[in-house]
Amino acid sequence: MPNHSPTPTRTLTPGDVSAVIQMAWEDRTAFETIQERIGVTEPQVIAIMRKELTPSSFKMWRKRMRGRKTKHRALRSSEMKFDDRAIADHRRPNC
Repeated sequence: MPNHSPTPTRTLTPGDVSAVIQMAWEDRTAFETIQERIGVTEPQVIAIMRKELTPSSFKMWRKRMRGRKTKHRALRSSEMKFDDRAIADHRRPNC
């Protein structure tokens, strides 16, 4: 059974938190990719963003993410040809 707790099961390093925030802001990186790379579920990403961002930035991010089909693989159109895993691989070393 997947862990949907808003608290990550392991302690995140500052680099992990930075990577979560960076990938969460990217339109093309799905929450599933964040979970695969960092081990953080969507509710945990939301909790991290709420904690780390200013209230106005968090509200802006939530408004932007709400209903965005690219943030969930299952909602994506088959015409989307990019692979969000490659984007996440490209971004990860910058942490």
